[in-house]
Amino acid sequence: MSAKKGAMGATWEDSCKFLYGPKAGAAGDFAGKKMAWLPIPGDDGFAKIEILKQEGDDCQVNLVETGEKRTANINDCQPMNPPKFEYCTDMSLLSYLNEGGIFYNLKARYQANIIYTYSGLFCIAVNPYKRFPIYTDIVIAAYRGKKRSELPPHIFSIADNAYSDMIQNRENQSILITGESGAGKTENTKKVIQYFASIGALPAKEGENKMSVEDQVVMCNPVLEAYGNAKTVRNDNSSRFGKFIRVHFGKDAKLSSADIEYYLLEKARMTYQNPEERNFHIFYQIFKGLEEDYLKGTLLLDTDQNAYKFLSNGVVEVPSQDDVELWKENEEAMVILNFTDDEKYSILKLMAACLLFGNIELKQNKRDEGCEITNPVFIEKTAALLQIPSAEFAKSLLKPRVKVGTEMVTKSQNSEQVYFATKALCKAIFERVFKWLIGKCNLALDTKKPRMNFCGVLDIAGFEIFDFNTFEQLCINLTNERLQQFFNHHMFILEQEEYKKEGIVWAFIDFGLDLEASIELMEKPMGILPMLDEECVFPKATDMTYKDKVIAQHNKKHPKLSIPSIKSIKGIEHPPHFNIHHYAGVVGYNVEDWLTKNADPLNDNCLDLFRKSSMPYMAELFADCVPAGPKERKKTFQTMAMMHRRSLNELMGMLNSTYPHFIRCLVPNNTKTPGMVEAELILHQLRCNGVLEGIRIVRQGFPNRVQYAEFKQRYQILAAAKVPTGFIEAKDATQIIISHVGLTDDEAKYGTTKVFFRSGILGRLEDSRDEKITAILTAFQALARGWIARKIFRKLMEQRVGVVVLQRNIRQHFILRNWPWWKLFTKVKPLLSVARQEEEIREKEEEMKKALEEAEKVAIAKKELEEKFEALEKERMSIQAELEKERQAAIDAEELVFKLESKQQELEEENNELIDRIEEEEDNNFAVAENKRAVEADLVRTQEEVAALQANIQKAGGDIQGKMDELKEKSDLLLRQNEEIKKFEQKCNDTGNRLGETESQLQVAHEKGVRLDKKKEKSTDCDSALIPLL
Repeated sequence: MSAKKGAMGATWEDSCKFLYGPKAGAAGDFAGKKMAWLPIPGDDGFAKIEILKQEGDDCQVNLVETGEKRTANINDCQPMNPPKFEYCTDMSLLSYLNEGGIFYNLKARYQANIIYTYSGLFCIAVNPYKRFPIYTDIVIAAYRGKKRSELPPHIFSIADNAYSDMIQNRENQSILITGESGAGKTENTKKVIQYFASIGALPAKEGENKMSVEDQVVMCNPVLEAYGNAKTVRNDNSSRFGKFIRVHFGKDAKLSSADIEYYLLEKARMTYQNPEERNFHIFYQIFKGLEEDYLKGTLLLDTDQNAYKFLSNGVVEVPSQDDVELWKENEEAMVILNFTDDEKYSILKLMAACLLFGNIELKQNKRDEGCEITNPVFIEKTAALLQIPSAEFAKSLLKPRVKVGTEMVTKSQNSEQVYFATKALCKAIFERVFKWLIGKCNLALDTKKPRMNFCGVLDIAGFEIFDFNTFEQLCINLTNERLQQFFNHHMFILEQEEYKKEGIVWAFIDFGLDLEASIELMEKPMGILPMLDEECVFPKATDMTYKDKVIAQHNKKHPKLSIPSIKSIKGIEHPPHFNIHHYAGVVGYNVEDWLTKNADPLNDNCLDLFRKSSMPYMAELFADCVPAGPKERKKTFQTMAMMHRRSLNELMGMLNSTYPHFIRCLVPNNTKTPGMVEAELILHQLRCNGVLEGIRIVRQGFPNRVQYAEFKQRYQILAAAKVPTGFIEAKDATQIIISHVGLTDDEAKYGTTKVFFRSGILGRLEDSRDEKITAILTAFQALARGWIARKIFRKLMEQRVGVVVLQRNIRQHFILRNWPWWKLFTKVKPLLSVARQEEEIREKEEEMKKALEEAEKVAIAKKELEEKFEALEKERMSIQAELEKERQAAIDAEELVFKLESKQQELEEENNELIDRIEEEEDNNFAVAENKRAVEADLVRTQEEVAALQANIQKAGGDIQGKMDELKEKSDLLLRQNEEIKKFEQKCNDTGNRLGETESQLQVAHEKGVRLDKKKEKSTDCDSALIPLL
């Protein structure tokens, strides 16, 4: 794997740098200290502190980084996880599940260029704001078929688990990707689709140029991003709609087709954008990608984008968005998805018409409530592009015909009403075009191949809390509330299954019920949305009357609704009118324009014109806008809240039929700076995304689980004297250790394979283990230092003795160096060694002679051994060949024995069949004999009756003719009985013949069996003779 390279040229080692975190730190300064996190203002969020002493609720702490000492409340200090949990891949395994520990773990991993982290069922993805080589083909291959625990956290692991679960369980899967704008939801959705397309791709047939399903799925992105994405404050390419992409697989687990459903399109962006944002990308791509002649001649547009109101509210140029290149990708994608030229041109005309329509200017009449258009050129251009009569179009806008009772009357509209109608129509056109695009993509992705199961990917906006929260935020937050309830319920089920499997007794709590109150407040009858629908029916209702009814109905009566205090809303431009207590926090909502947004009224006169347009595409989009009477209109009246709730219920129904997987995307900072984190921003998102809610659920149970063997190996040191030496089961050893450290039954539970702990217990055990190891190491260090000191001391003593000897020798040298006899001795001493050298030479020559003789003997012995070895080798080869022959003969004999045994078995079966047939024939023969005897007895009785009748006739001498007739009948009966007797006799004869044949066959089979027994005995003798040879 290390030698291979991915599509981007990155090796597996290159990818590992961004997947595997640094190793966890050693205990170091942590041992023996009480470390914690203290919340502080600023981007850091938390300061690392050491608790020096505690008095009541106050404690003296030392800020580790600055050395500052201060007093803090003990309840504000959040215990720090031991170093073992540093760079933890799954935060649900942290011993202390608090905000400080979670934020530090995410921050440490993110600054180490690791963007994926697990948190129980969640996979948290932090936007890196730069490209990492972790999505290559080689990474896809590495994660294929791996369990979640085998490799570092990655979105490919989530996708592969979903794919594997679909194959193994034959169950539909869903991956829920949520997060704020700029968190990377769309990019992660693309990576999931990329993974499914890679592992589910069919092998390409030779010579086939047809676009595959997986390529078409990928090519839907440019189209959907052009018409559904826009620049926001935090993201230059933010999806302004939610989508659920279903990737269908066949029986062979290969891609068969796909389809897309969309939710909550932000169509209000079509007519207004915030100062630092812009409209949907398609409008800017039109100006940059199309030629000037086509732009002016066909679309009737100027080249200046700032000349159009719907585009000039925010920014126009975005450096990160190459509109020219994106336009080319959009065009190429439309060709691949089988868009016709007429469809593409029609869509562009409608987009241009919306821009022109937004530029009309109105002047209020002084005489009446009506108004007039001051720049009719724009309405004429719009009508020309829509292919509808311009005069009727202007009249429908300014003076539409409405039904009052049974009559149609003309009603003048003021400028405000016309402006609103203009924006509503533009939003309606854009929404219908977008819906048609989704349908066209689905049509292109539908291959008519058989479908088995699907993996769905939900990309939807996360929980939103802004300074100004309105109707759109309520819909988004309701969706996220339902999704969080779905997650809580799913997590409750998994926890329940885990505890049942391990035999843990626990009072289960369905945490999905925690959110029921806030959902009922928004959805149930007399809730916020149903009351809004009801208010839209009343002609004189206003936003304020609706607000008053909501407050009167729920204030101080429902625990999830409250009114903001006057102090909290002082100085706010758009103050909230009421607060809803969501799981992610308290959100204040302002009800301005709620009735208008919910009713979403459209000018029926204009809709009828659109339906009758000469442009086939336009007429198709508005074909359902048939004028209806008051009764029909009342029946078909659908508000935005109704449609959203219906769409949401369909989505939840679909999700409930799947097995879910969860991904939460985070924005690390507001400046798009790689490696920088803002604590408050991240913690806010963790609350909104439900990560902290999930951790809250985990803390209610036993979040830390350790295998018995692992627990025994790591914590046996805490009760080393109590655990007996030799073999002991890991579970028994665990129970001994836990009872020794004094944990209660509520703090630790024993499962079948694991031991379960409450939150924080494992951290206490880690602290005890560190203290124990510190004590052992301290004692060991003392012994080691003592041994080293003693060794150094002995060496010093030896050196002292050596110095004394050296000094004595030096003194003697100075004494003897001028002595004449010493000088003579030093000159004669070298000459004494000459005689000893000659003796040494003679000894060496003798040794060499003996060595040569030994070498000759060894060579002769070696030669003899080689000859013997060759002879033995030849003998071994011949014996081996002979043994091979005997082995082959034994194999043949064994095969013969098997054949004979099978033949004998066949003959025995035939013999058994013949015996059964004989028994059957004997039974038949016995039945025939019984019948024969019965017929003979009947014949005797008949003859006796005939004789008796004849005697009676002679005696009677009376009605002879009648008696003769009766006698004739009896004779006929006798003849028939005689014939039956003959038939039975013939049948008996046939049976006897078959019986004889069967007996002869049985005799032949018996003789054949005897012969086979003899052959079997011979083969057995042959085997016994071959066994010694083998």
